[in-house]
Amino acid sequence: MDFSLTEEQRLIRDTVRELARDVIAPRAKEVDETGRFPRENFEAMAELGLMGLPFPEEYGGAGGDTLSYALAVEEIAAACGSTALSYAAHVSLACNPIYMFGTEEQKRKYLVPLASGKAIGAFGLTEPHAGSDASRLKTRAVRDGNEWVINGQKMWITNGGVADFIVVAAVTDPDAGHHGISNFIVEADNPGFKVGKNEPKMGLKGSVTSQLFFEDCRVPAENMLGAENKGFIQFMKTLDGGRISIAAMALGLGRAAYEAAVSYAKERHAFGHPIADFQAIQFKLADMATLLEAARLLIYKAAHLKDTGQPYTKAAAMAKLFASEAAEKACFEAIQIHGGMGYSREFPVERYYRDNRLTQIGEGTSEIMRLVIARRILREME
Repeated sequence: MDFSLTEEQRLIRDTVRELARDVIAPRAKEVDETGRFPRENFEAMAELGLMGLPFPEEYGGAGGDTLSYALAVEEIAAACGSTALSYAAHVSLACNPIYMFGTEEQKRKYLVPLASGKAIGAFGLTEPHAGSDASRLKTRAVRDGNEWVINGQKMWITNGGVADFIVVAAVTDPDAGHHGISNFIVEADNPGFKVGKNEPKMGLKGSVTSQLFFEDCRVPAENMLGAENKGFIQFMKTLDGGRISIAAMALGLGRAAYEAAVSYAKERHAFGHPIADFQAIQFKLADMATLLEAARLLIYKAAHLKDTGQPYTKAAAMAKLFASEAAEKACFEAIQIHGGMGYSREFPVERYYRDNRLTQIGEGTSEIMRLVIARRILREME
């Protein structure tokens, strides 16, 4: 069994690592403190072809695979969680459903500018009364001639306030339950579409998370994504892929915390020795390293399954569940190793901790991940 990366994958990882170190990381603290969306980071990523990394070149992408994309997310997250989350939402939640389910015309019109970095995308799913239970959507789309008229509200939409195009889930057959949902591509300048407030958050403050309102928002019939009433299946498949990227994001944040803890443990002295000499610290570092390495292997496996066309729902859920909780442990222990300084905003470990907390909530909570895994296990044992 070969766990090594290909030459192309190593090149992508190293290129993104250099960008993250030289361009993204230096402004991460300012982005967190001001809550400013770092558009210049996305311009820099677009110049390297990262905004459509896993999509074919004919659609503006770079022709990379899922593992290469996960490597990129990890490196970006290790530098700035806010940038990583917005990047992952753009690629996994906006670009990917258009690539998987869009017509050739939709791909040319929307995926090409998104994947080339000329536009930013978002995915409008979550509503005030429909979070983990995505089948309870209240946003409605009603056919009127050659248009669909959308009315409703979304919340917690990553990139919602900065997106040029939004993939929006809406009920098209209210009597059919989750079999009556469809997805639409909505342009941000569409009449009837309005961005509400941006949420004040615990972490990831430079990633814009917005309320969206649709008031008689008319979209052309050709903007429906895929077949009518197939939206639930579409966004469940979209979320499967997105969970790999959130797992990679958690890994990047956990790795950054771990590396900061190792460095601090070597520099900080107590009782006449570097604290790295003490077994209590060594055990923490050993646990952190082991958990993060296990998370990395789960992510790589899920990415491999996706790239080779094999079922990966369970693997993606396992990767997200384990990586997010492994990173939680790593970030927690990094603060503990730093002691009082870890609680100070002068050091980045407190930011890593705050930023990582969302990885156990977004794109399926840890509780939902356990349900997904358990149901797959029980189905496989029948």
